[in-house]
Amino acid sequence: MANTSLAYKYKTANIAIKLIVVNVLVYVLFNIIPWLVGLGSGTFSQYFVLPSDVIRFLQQPWSVVTYAFLHSGFGHLFWNMVFLYVFSRFVLNLFSEKKFLAIYLLGAIAGGVLFALLYNVLPVFRGTGVLLGASAAVNAIVVFIGTYTPDAEVRIFTFNVKLWWIAAFIVVKDILLLDAGNAGGLISHLGGAAFGFYYAKQLLAGNDIGLWFERLIDNVSGWFTKKPKRQKKSPLRTVHKNKKSSASSVKKTATATKSEQQQRIDAILDKISKSGYDSLSKAEKDFLFKAGKE
Repeated sequence: MANTSLAYKYKTANIAIKLIVVNVLVYVLFNIIPWLVGLGSGTFSQYFVLPSDVIRFLQQPWSVVTYAFLHSGFGHLFWNMVFLYVFSRFVLNLFSEKKFLAIYLLGAIAGGVLFALLYNVLPVFRGTGVLLGASAAVNAIVVFIGTYTPDAEVRIFTFNVKLWWIAAFIVVKDILLLDAGNAGGLISHLGGAAFGFYYAKQLLAGNDIGLWFERLIDNVSGWFTKKPKRQKKSPLRTVHKNKKSSASSVKKTATATKSEQQQRIDAILDKISKSGYDSLSKAEKDFLFKAGKE
């Protein structure tokens, strides 16, 4: 009964919670279990971390994504998941879960690519290194929403902080710490942040640069979805009266409804940009949440 309940909770959870669960399970699988059986923590993870060595990367190209689900320690995992959870609420109130996942994964890829590129170009890096951690993906989420709705606020203890302040702090911190060790990791953080910033700016300009990735997600998920069996055609004829008129009426109604919904969304987004997310009424927040689910 408990297993069934947990499975149901996972299935009905939003995408951010699912990502957190996956990250935690991967941490247990690649860190706790090897330690319990007396194996090194890198015994299995070496095939999923992102290597700076080009030849090794060509042998495991999937690591440009899988590295973002591995963490070097509990603190590394904990803080990434805290930031992911807090900022996911703002993104998911405005956008679909599919777009959230696109920002997360593309942010991870952007961070990984920048790490691999600069590690092989800049003379400051000697030898080879590996990259792991969800920081680039999380930074993409934080900077994206901090750019898209900069005046929205999050409550920290007894005072409110604007989202763009947090996004700016994260970027500046990573830049200042570049010469303090872990430069490769910090470069990936900046790559994810840069992607989140660019994505938000393009979206505000009316250009969705992640739409192709959302379609890719649909195609991949379709591989694991059972297609419904085709029903046999009924030998009985069905007579349709005023088909053209009825279809035209339905189309006009649907178009009008969609137009009204978009106008309301635009009005709410304008209100957020001027007064912040907390200025919205409960009805407006619920409306945005439902619109993001569609």
